[in-house]
Amino acid sequence: MTHTAIQQSLANCQTIAVVGLSPKPHRDSFRVSQYMQGQGFRIVPINPNATEVLGEKAYATLTEAAQHARIDMVNCFRNAADIPPIAAEAIAIGATSLWLQIGIVNEVAAQHAQAAGLIVVQDKCLMVEHRQRR
Repeated sequence: MTHTAIQQSLANCQTIAVVGLSPKPHRDSFRVSQYMQGQGFRIVPINPNATEVLGEKAYATLTEAAQHARIDMVNCFRNAADIPPIAAEAIAIGATSLWLQIGIVNEVAAQHAQAAGLIVVQDKCLMVEHRQRR
């Protein structure tokens, strides 16, 4: 993953679906999403146990969310083992990038997503990378 992949994933992005977005303000998923929302990105929470996060309706799945919003980026706050079906769903809904937060790496899912044309970023914090590129 290169600097170019990070730039490309951010440049053409308006809507970010956040898989595993917690409604708890002390969680990293909440803080990162709140920051990105404050930077003008629309956040679409993907959490089957929440009804609303950051003022946005939460959806149980990416597929359900994609029926209501065009999703550019899928940002994942889930264990690496959970990533392959999320990557497959990101491909199916036509997302342009798949972002795996710090500590999350799944080479098989990344290769699958890249082969389908998605930009993939692994083991990087979206908020940190965005701040560095402003």
